[in-house]
Amino acid sequence: MLAEKIFAVAHLLDQVVLWFLLALSVVSIGMILERYFSLKKVTGESQRVRLRIKLALQSNSVEDVEDLAKDPSSLEGRAAGYAMKHMKESGSRGLEEIFNTFALTERPELEKSLNFLATVGSNAPYVGLFGTVLGIMKAFNDLAQASEAGQQTVMAGISMSLVATAAGLFVAIPAVIFYNYYNKQVRGIFQSLESVKELTLAYAKKKGV
Repeated sequence: MLAEKIFAVAHLLDQVVLWFLLALSVVSIGMILERYFSLKKVTGESQRVRLRIKLALQSNSVEDVEDLAKDPSSLEGRAAGYAMKHMKESGSRGLEEIFNTFALTERPELEKSLNFLATVGSNAPYVGLFGTVLGIMKAFNDLAQASEAGQQTVMAGISMSLVATAAGLFVAIPAVIFYNYYNKQVRGIFQSLESVKELTLAYAKKKGV
């Protein structure tokens, strides 16, 4: 009795799994595109700031942080601006905490949707495998119900059930690729912010603030 109910559910859920994976794919692609356009400008500005920091180190000119603080278009420039304002009002005490707090407030926006992409990438293949198992159950149950159809029935059912596994991989692979790509970009942005923090601390020591 229980087995019959399970087979009845399997007949319905194998198609539900495919539609779920299709919806997941659409949502995942939307988030991938949203992150691309959101991080593109931030990453470009961050690369420009890293070049400025490199030149400042080569010329041993920590005063360049003053010019950087006047550049609100970049994440690092805004952080440097807050730091310079803090130094003028309170000195260098608590300067490092200013940068850390700024990074904490910006991190959720930069990492938006990345957890979702990671979850999709790690779980979509299992969802597809679940659909395949349901499809195989359905195929063998159909074979038992109509034995005259023979091998052709079960093979057709199994081949259709494998579509769910392929769909799961189709959803998971782009999600994993772009999660790693965007995660690398976010790490690069925070490394650049860390460089600005160190340069600002060196500036504060040089000025004796």
